[in-house]
Amino acid sequence: MNKVLASIFLSFIAVPLKAQITNDAPQLVVGITIDQLRSDYLYALQQHMSEKGFKLMINNGVVCDEVIYDFPHIDCTVASAAIHSGTIPFYNGIMAEKVFDSTTRKHHDILYDPQFMGNATKDTYSATALKVSTLSDEVKIVGNGLGRVYSVAPNASMAIIAGGHIANSALWIDDQSGRWVTTTYYYDAPTFMVHPYYAHSPALTIDTATWRPSLAIDQYTALPYYDRTTAFTHTFARKDSKRFQQFKTTPYVNTLVTNASIDLIKNASLGKRGKLDMINIGYTLAPYNNGTIQEYGIEIQDAYIRLDADLSRLFDTIDNTVGIKNAVIFITSTGYFTGEGREPSFYKIQSGEFYPQRAISLLNMYLMALYGNGEWVKGYSHNQIYLNRELIKDKALNLDEVRDKSAQFLIDMEGIQDVYTQQHILLRSTNERTDRLRRGFSSKFSGDIFIELVPGWEIVYDTNGNTRQYIRHNAIASPFMMLAPNVKPQKIETPIDVTCIAPTVAKVLRIRSPNGCTTRPLNITQ
Repeated sequence: MNKVLASIFLSFIAVPLKAQITNDAPQLVVGITIDQLRSDYLYALQQHMSEKGFKLMINNGVVCDEVIYDFPHIDCTVASAAIHSGTIPFYNGIMAEKVFDSTTRKHHDILYDPQFMGNATKDTYSATALKVSTLSDEVKIVGNGLGRVYSVAPNASMAIIAGGHIANSALWIDDQSGRWVTTTYYYDAPTFMVHPYYAHSPALTIDTATWRPSLAIDQYTALPYYDRTTAFTHTFARKDSKRFQQFKTTPYVNTLVTNASIDLIKNASLGKRGKLDMINIGYTLAPYNNGTIQEYGIEIQDAYIRLDADLSRLFDTIDNTVGIKNAVIFITSTGYFTGEGREPSFYKIQSGEFYPQRAISLLNMYLMALYGNGEWVKGYSHNQIYLNRELIKDKALNLDEVRDKSAQFLIDMEGIQDVYTQQHILLRSTNERTDRLRRGFSSKFSGDIFIELVPGWEIVYDTNGNTRQYIRHNAIASPFMMLAPNVKPQKIETPIDVTCIAPTVAKVLRIRSPNGCTTRPLNITQ
């Protein structure tokens, strides 16, 4: 009997590891997040795209053109967290890329973590602020830590959020050096990528980079009301201290991200080791140099066309190494667009300028008149005002009463549409507006007073007026696409919530959803 058992045991360990995985199980997950990708622009530019890029996903995968982000503040970091965790900021802890620390009274990146040094960078980041698991985490866990997970993106937050807590490494391009860098929070930095002479880094390519249109100017017709008859030429001068940041708003950064991702797939043998592996890739379609569609309409169209070519190369690599039928590929957008500019005054559309520093100064004077001298207001961030809770406690005042008095004062300020207090949002949430604010609430970083500004107004953050935010309440069409084995091509006509993306991908992979997911996966035809 013992000999029989021994022979059975030996037969198991003699079988190659790959043979222990079922034939129809995916070998590689490719999660692609594209900052500010719009469905309407994507379809308008289809005539200039190949059959092997975006069209490969559109024609052969699950496609939805309307992904809803139902929380108040959306940026690349917040959107990435919702996509990969499958839950809202209230649960995942990521409510903004930059947050206000009421203790130090300074803003810092939400992923800032001085406990972990940068690898080839001064930036010190980790995924600690992310309070729940991600798709990448679940891929790692299902393989008992043996699956390889990498994340590559132009910016740190995009790479780290997608990589999750236990990725092998998350890599991004440093704003100062133009090199690929990571953080010591991760244990497996690919030496070829963080090397100072890695060929696919801006540091070695920016001096010869010149962005010009890839097509004749009259071919850029997807945005017909923003015509421009002259071509553009963009270079990146050495004397410009922000040239790498500017470079990261061009399609050339997407090409370098693609090259680095292809190198990782090949060098790490992703999808070829008998364990489920994952690579997360971040791209950008944000307006050039943080400008507007009025300024850079042709550049935006050219960026879409060039990214399509990069996706074609990426998908070819996956097909030639792992096999496209052995991979699950999904593409998502971050669900917002920064390229809308303020209308000129001669159009007579209601507008104005809101100065946060003036508002909190006036509020502080009002509270001093009520409660005595002191610095009653600490700061302002993301339409939230932070009161001095320590002073309120020392004066033995009721915090909720001070909040209510503050809200009553602020509601009369020009440019403010509505005001909500923290206790109203958390304890007396009774309508769609307050419910939405609650979904974006963070117990650690949210303020005491929430203000809503009138559409058409601009927030002016500095005295010289150089830093502005235009208020426009327009939701954009954001796509979700997924290509997976044994999943039939299909179009989802109804809008979907961003939180259903992670559980849908997990269902196709036959693994657990991230632990913060409460939304059911999409009902797709297999």
